[in-house]
Amino acid sequence: MQWEPGPGEVAQAPAFDCPVWCVLCQGCRARLREACQRGRGAIRLPTDMLSIKLPQLFDIHQVPKVFREDGIISGYRHPQSSALDCILSSFQMTNETVNIWTHFLPTWYFLWRFSVLCSTLNFLSESYTWPLLVYMLLICVYPFTSSCAHTFSTMSPEARHICYFFDYGALSLYSLGCAITYSSYVMPDCWVNSWLHQHFVPIAICNTLFCTSLSCYSRFLEMQFPHRSKILRTGAFVFPFIFDNIPLFYRLLLCCGGSCCHSEALSSHCYHLLFAFLTCFLFASHLPERLAPGRFDYFGHSHQLFHICAVVGTHFQMEAVLADMISRRAWLIAQAAVPSFLSTLGALALGIILNLGIIGIFSAPLLWNPHHSANHPLTPPTKRKEQ
Repeated sequence: MQWEPGPGEVAQAPAFDCPVWCVLCQGCRARLREACQRGRGAIRLPTDMLSIKLPQLFDIHQVPKVFREDGIISGYRHPQSSALDCILSSFQMTNETVNIWTHFLPTWYFLWRFSVLCSTLNFLSESYTWPLLVYMLLICVYPFTSSCAHTFSTMSPEARHICYFFDYGALSLYSLGCAITYSSYVMPDCWVNSWLHQHFVPIAICNTLFCTSLSCYSRFLEMQFPHRSKILRTGAFVFPFIFDNIPLFYRLLLCCGGSCCHSEALSSHCYHLLFAFLTCFLFASHLPERLAPGRFDYFGHSHQLFHICAVVGTHFQMEAVLADMISRRAWLIAQAAVPSFLSTLGALALGIILNLGIIGIFSAPLLWNPHHSANHPLTPPTKRKEQ
């Protein structure tokens, strides 16, 4: 069998001239040769089909200010990338590549853990598991949303803001999922059925609205008041975190006083708090790239480390929640009210609707007034060079 080049092709495609009599009889060889001759023209591929050109990268002075990151000098993608370019850039080494994959891959890990739980627990009919169902859904959603936000944030200045609005909304809903789970499984024994216990989830819903609103608003201050924007955004996520963990802080305080016994759940809770502290520190400090600008553009900058610490902390939090859920099941069912649809899945649905409304409110000005978020009319770096 000989594969001949088509019209206009200079180079001859690789040929297969070796006999295949070891496998095929003479008649089969003839029929196969005839089929190849008939289908050769139909299956010929263009010579440039597999030549995929990766997007061009730029330095910090070649992109608008809205796309710049503190301490990151190179590896920026085009500020008006197409959706395809954004996807291709995730397979190219840029200053966002590790950010994309450090949250995309953990999404599949949490989905795998969720699928294992679905095979062992009855989420449909056993209401005691509904808080865990909400929590598992949200720890799958927030890293995936973050990965998508980092992937498509260079399509335009407006797209960048809107992508991160959804990222903040997903993190805010994750804090609501933590509150629902902690209210059902982590609440100290002496606080069960108290006023705080009964109003813990409604307050957490209000916290999610506060968190999403303040974090989205902080992006409008980013250009003129970057430090104020950073403080507001950090506070927007620290406040619901502190509220969600009030029951856990009290349990740890009791243990420090010798009023509780050591358990696997408390150990995992402590690891989660440790990584949560590291996450907050890295997000706020911009270390180490702040000390050596340009040295950590592709590997090791604070946002990458922040992603890793957040995912590891979520893993330990998940293990702690599962341990509390199993070990305290009999006592909680006997002493506390069974989790209801309204306080679990209903609260999640309400939180989603309200957060989407807030994201829509903050996105509307960007869609009505293009380039409102940029410090000057956006011109692609390549065109600026030509001009």
